[in-house]
Amino acid sequence: MTTVVPTTGTDGGRATTRAPRRRSRTWLLLLIFLGPAVVVLGVLIAYPIVYSVYRSLFDASGDTFVGLGNYGSMFTDPDTFRALRNNAIWVVVAPLVCTVLGLIFAVLMEKVRWQTAFKLIIFMPMAISMLAAGVIFRMVFQQNPDIGLANAAIVSVKELFGAGSETYPDARPRPEALPQPDEESGGLVADAVAAGSEVDVPLVGIAPENLPAEQVEAVTAAAPSDSQIAGTIWLDFIPGGGGTTGEVGDGKPGLPDVEVVATSASGEEVASATTSDDGTFVLEGLSPGESYTITLPAANFAPGAQGIDWLGPGLITPVTILAYVWIWAGFAMVLIASGLAAVDRSLLEAARTDGANEWQVFRKITVPQLAPVLMVVFVTLVINVLKIFDLVYVIPPGVSKPAADVIATRMWTVSFGGGNDQGLGSALAIFLLLLVLPAILVNIRNFRKGGQV
Repeated sequence: MTTVVPTTGTDGGRATTRAPRRRSRTWLLLLIFLGPAVVVLGVLIAYPIVYSVYRSLFDASGDTFVGLGNYGSMFTDPDTFRALRNNAIWVVVAPLVCTVLGLIFAVLMEKVRWQTAFKLIIFMPMAISMLAAGVIFRMVFQQNPDIGLANAAIVSVKELFGAGSETYPDARPRPEALPQPDEESGGLVADAVAAGSEVDVPLVGIAPENLPAEQVEAVTAAAPSDSQIAGTIWLDFIPGGGGTTGEVGDGKPGLPDVEVVATSASGEEVASATTSDDGTFVLEGLSPGESYTITLPAANFAPGAQGIDWLGPGLITPVTILAYVWIWAGFAMVLIASGLAAVDRSLLEAARTDGANEWQVFRKITVPQLAPVLMVVFVTLVINVLKIFDLVYVIPPGVSKPAADVIATRMWTVSFGGGNDQGLGSALAIFLLLLVLPAILVNIRNFRKGGQV
């Protein structure tokens, strides 16, 4: 009879002792490598979210529980509602424009000979911080054409097609001169001037920069006939003093391009003239012996060609969106160009062989194949736009800041920018988070489906 004695194998004992060691080693590695990241995420993301939810349930002081009152205030406060409306405009316009421009640039880049230079020019704004880009655009769109590049170009075009007309802002006549300011029309008016008379208009208060570049000394107008009214309009001032007040000569410049109008007693305009370089004018075709009203219209004394108030409340949001597009169109172009490089060229050539033109190839072949990439770019830009802050904070001047507000800037304003209502600010922060989450989930789904570049 054989007796079997059980023995403990060395291999079995080692296997049973190795398993706990491996598990402990795995947890140790996880703790070493993921622990710091978990701590950072908890401190910088999880805790702020939880505390913001908690703080949004209390009033500005943080002592009184108001429940969802702050969330209700978001949709009843006019300033906050305007910020929500502006955010909606941003989401609709900015990502779409950036994506479309990026697609156009990416396609055109393949047709351009100097692709590297083209990419560099389009992508270069991405190298500039949002703060610096905001300062640049605020300078470019200043209303003063001496500072803002955009208005300088507009004023130059206006002056180019303005037939060289001059205006003299703030000009006013000497007290003893015949035409005097008219409050109703804003111009200068002289009543009951008989045909055959002379009307001299000495003006003062004209800034040197508003004078013609090439000045001609004023002269006395030739004696008018019985059917004319003549005169001279000049700057009655000599730098450093000198000359006789109210008289031409002594180097006083004539004022060209000043419109002079004669109207009859019935109010009908019967004659008009424009002063020459020496300031003289002649109104002709008048009836001898009749009296007329001589008017220098207010347009003569209006400011010259002025630029557009780009940074005013009406246009501040489009200008800020333009700055964003200038920066991020290059980002969209690079991502779409990467996707375009993976497009099957044989399909494009087959479509061309079948007689499709370039627009049909682009619309029916290129765009459908780039659809996953376009979706990723668009959703990424939507996420970025929803939390836009830098440009909206930097570009608008003080008077236009309320009109340009978005949720992020409104959140900062009510919390730290003078509102001191961190309850409402926390509610805005949570609301912004809820707006961003769906876009993030869409992007995650696209990545999982293989839509990433």
